[in-house]
Amino acid sequence: MKDIPIVDKIPELEIAIKAVEMAGKAILEIYQGDFESFAKSDDSPITEADIKSNDIIKEILSQTDHPILSEEDKDDLSRLSEDTIWIVDPLDGTSDFIDKTGEFTIMIGLIKNKKPILGVIGWPTEKTLFVAQKGSGAFRYSDNEWKRISVTKVSDLSKCRTVGSRHHLSDKEKSFIKKLGIEDFTSIGSSLKVGKISSGEAEAYITTTNKMKEWDSAASYCIILEAGGKMTDMLGNDITYNNREVHHQNGILVTNGLIHDKIIEEFKKLE
Repeated sequence: MKDIPIVDKIPELEIAIKAVEMAGKAILEIYQGDFESFAKSDDSPITEADIKSNDIIKEILSQTDHPILSEEDKDDLSRLSEDTIWIVDPLDGTSDFIDKTGEFTIMIGLIKNKKPILGVIGWPTEKTLFVAQKGSGAFRYSDNEWKRISVTKVSDLSKCRTVGSRHHLSDKEKSFIKKLGIEDFTSIGSSLKVGKISSGEAEAYITTTNKMKEWDSAASYCIILEAGGKMTDMLGNDITYNNREVHHQNGILVTNGLIHDKIIEEFKKLE
């Protein structure tokens, strides 16, 4: 793979890219064979791919001294005293992995003083990466080359292409999207929703669920911001990371930035 065209790379950037690549290869091997899925204590699905990916990522990220908060490990709260931590979702979109849609990702974010400064998302089935480092822009790697990516300039809500969850779209979300006058809606798995907005292929992702956790958005946060977009909760509050409570209580709104306040304004009318 060619080097990402970022001049002042922090050392963690190459380490995170390597971790996502190696985990992606292992996930694809399992994906192409027979595998079993199990239910975790919260009824969410898990497969051997989640566990294998987690092991590979932890081994590679342990070259650094930063603690790791991962979906697949018990939370070690000693991380709260650290300025810098990794936040990892070893397989985002496990349901899509099980259903063989191809729309699953690997997510690694690096957090410093509660803010993401690095985001790497891998899309194994398409050999694609979305990568951003704070202050250096956002990039997409596909077809063996890196390209800088950015959000669109669409500011008319009715012309917005909106993406949402295939497995978790609620009736509340459906009716709210309709109320906004948005007609172009596509269901997509995993963090690819944010990848699409960052690449200028959609304008908004709306979710009102309180089930999102820090690892569901840490990598995406850096990528969407560096692509010129915006991510807040549905009430417009900024999102911070490395908190004791890792739930995002008020859902997530990701946009190209230009339609962000309009959507929040309309949402607050419902509350």
